[in-house]
Amino acid sequence: MTDRRRPLALRLRATAASAATVSLIGGCASLPGAPSTSTEPVVVMTWAPEGTRANNMSGMPAMAQAYSRYVNANGGINGRELKVVTCNEGHNSVKAARCARRAVTEGAVAVVGSYSEHGRSFMPTLEAAGIPYVGGYGIASEEFTSASSYPVNGGTPALLAGNGRQLADSCERVSLVRPDSIAGDPMPDFLSSGLTAGGRGTARDIMVAHDSTDYTSQAHAAIGDDLPSSCVSAVLGERTDTFFDSFRRLKPDNTRIASVLGSIDQSLVDRTGGADGPLEGAWATGWYPPADDPRWDGMRKVVRTHAFGDNRIDISDPGAQTTWIAYTVFTSAARALGDKPVTARTIARELDNGEGIGTGGLTQRLSWRYSDLLAVHDYPRIVNTSVTFQVVRNGRLTAMRDRLVDVRVMLEGADDPA
Repeated sequence: MTDRRRPLALRLRATAASAATVSLIGGCASLPGAPSTSTEPVVVMTWAPEGTRANNMSGMPAMAQAYSRYVNANGGINGRELKVVTCNEGHNSVKAARCARRAVTEGAVAVVGSYSEHGRSFMPTLEAAGIPYVGGYGIASEEFTSASSYPVNGGTPALLAGNGRQLADSCERVSLVRPDSIAGDPMPDFLSSGLTAGGRGTARDIMVAHDSTDYTSQAHAAIGDDLPSSCVSAVLGERTDTFFDSFRRLKPDNTRIASVLGSIDQSLVDRTGGADGPLEGAWATGWYPPADDPRWDGMRKVVRTHAFGDNRIDISDPGAQTTWIAYTVFTSAARALGDKPVTARTIARELDNGEGIGTGGLTQRLSWRYSDLLAVHDYPRIVNTSVTFQVVRNGRLTAMRDRLVDVRVMLEGADDPA
């Protein structure tokens, strides 16, 4: 019995060895650490909500597709095609989770330049699969806590801290109009951290329903006594226009308005009358330089060449800008791998250990090493603490300062219970 089994075992081992050899030769597997000879596309995913009643960010997947055409027209990723798979996140937790599962089944090595407020729904799936989330819009708190996330901006915290510091120079009293939601709850603390850094008191917190069609009562509360040195900052995404419409119907004499990029942008200024509209003179804080800055010339050229006629892409939209920067980061990391395999694991390792990635001056140099992370308990993954101060002048969002403004100290101060 023993003698008969021994030849069978030997035959099985020989068959297994032969199959492994064929598999390796055929390119279906590779030895750990061996150079990559794959010609398969490098697959990534970009998701964003489209066709919803809340914030719609169709420019982000459109920008991702334009970027992939640009990359592939210039040799791809170390000779491999960059394939972008898009998904409609639907501003819905179920759909966000579905997009994450699809990223896994599609074999995505990263999710790049995407928008979702539902981090609790999508991040666990990405974490379990080891897929890095590169350059999310900065709206979900999980983007700044998960080790799988590599944010390219300081998110809402940086915008609000910067907005507070911007307003502190001229406003004795500031009212913040923001969503009555989990995403909106931390906003007053960050705005107030910027105000107090400029020697002002904390902001008045005015909460509103995210999908309301009229904000007259909240506008009344924000205006208050309409003192010359009072200001109101509205941070409501696409609904900011609805609030300002209610605000201007009350015809306040003295209260000055402000917001952050993403809630106010050049298209909104144009839509409301430009230099003759109610937003003339409004202050805004952004993550990046204004759209007319020469540092955006690369993005502008790519859109003109590879997305001509695609009206989903607005150069001044912070979503499209974030996607551009996120893909700049991803392709830099992927190309730095050289002949190594481009996988979720190798991309994450490159981002974790790299010396930093430049974005042509659109942000500070980005690096996610442990020493680069922010000392804020709820937002430890923030590495970019720079913002820009802007003002609507002659109907255009214009830089108030040439340089980026660092709000690191204000963000860390907002986390200090003292």
